[in-house]
Amino acid sequence: MNDGVDRVLADLAARAAVARGSVSAAERIAYLRSLVAPFERASDPVMTVVDRVECEGYRRDRVELEVLPGVRFSAYVLVPNGLRGPTAAVLAVHGHGYGSRQIIGLPPDGRSDADSNDLYGQFAVRLVRKGLVVVAPDVVGFGERMTDVDRSYDPEASSSCYRLSMELMMSGYTLTGLRVAELSGVVEAALTHPDVDPDRVGVFGHSGGSLWSMITMALDERIKAGVLCGFANTFTDSFLAVHHCACNFVPGLLAIAEQPDLLALLAPRPLFLELGADDPIFPATGFRSAVESVSKVYTDLAAADRLQTDLVPGLGHAVSGRSSIDWLAETLTS
Repeated sequence: MNDGVDRVLADLAARAAVARGSVSAAERIAYLRSLVAPFERASDPVMTVVDRVECEGYRRDRVELEVLPGVRFSAYVLVPNGLRGPTAAVLAVHGHGYGSRQIIGLPPDGRSDADSNDLYGQFAVRLVRKGLVVVAPDVVGFGERMTDVDRSYDPEASSSCYRLSMELMMSGYTLTGLRVAELSGVVEAALTHPDVDPDRVGVFGHSGGSLWSMITMALDERIKAGVLCGFANTFTDSFLAVHHCACNFVPGLLAIAEQPDLLALLAPRPLFLELGADDPIFPATGFRSAVESVSKVYTDLAAADRLQTDLVPGLGHAVSGRSSIDWLAETLTS
């Protein structure tokens, strides 16, 4: 029996489409700022080194910092060997998984190098080997930053996304806003790092990490270039058509913007969009639609050459980096 719910959802989506048609770019930025605004920032976030390991071609620092008052968390800072002064840096943002260790080639316990690649392709290590300083924070809700309640309830749980999303929403806030607030503070701290040139900072995210990277970049003009992997699409083809984690959803967003509208906020800054052609949760059809829409914005701004895309054949929901990593290194250092 069809009880008409599908029709109701379709009608509501159509209303949202009409509403967002009259929303300006400035209003979209204001909306994104409203997600972050409730989270009070600590003054002058500073990274404190708690561990240091010499690796092949780079140094790996484990640091702690406080962005929100009373909330301390960790990050890895990878610094290439042989620097002769401050250089370009990248904020490397993981998505679902076990945290920053996953993108720097460490297992969950952090005690030894991982034996094999996974969906992230150790992209943070690949970036530092291009001569970039890489800052890889632990995003709240993953790895060491899961809630105590989730750890005790289900030791096998992979994240605290659902609990954090629901509790924040019940209080009128969003997990996206919290995560972007913290990432903004990480950028602030990275700009003061002695090995970082504050005029050459980029961002590289994958999956959910691309969502938070996109919003962080939209709100911070100091981020000069970005790579978004496993994400660029339309909400209609991805979030609303395929099962996604609750943390990806933001109340009222669809009446403000479709995903290409948000990607367009990054123009005319250099932007690279990568997707696996066989990604099951961000379909290639949605990627092509998003690229077509965003390309028009870059062309209108006489910046068509600053938008690069790569739909990677045979790749699922994973990082390829076959072109995007070199592109980001060249963009930030040229």
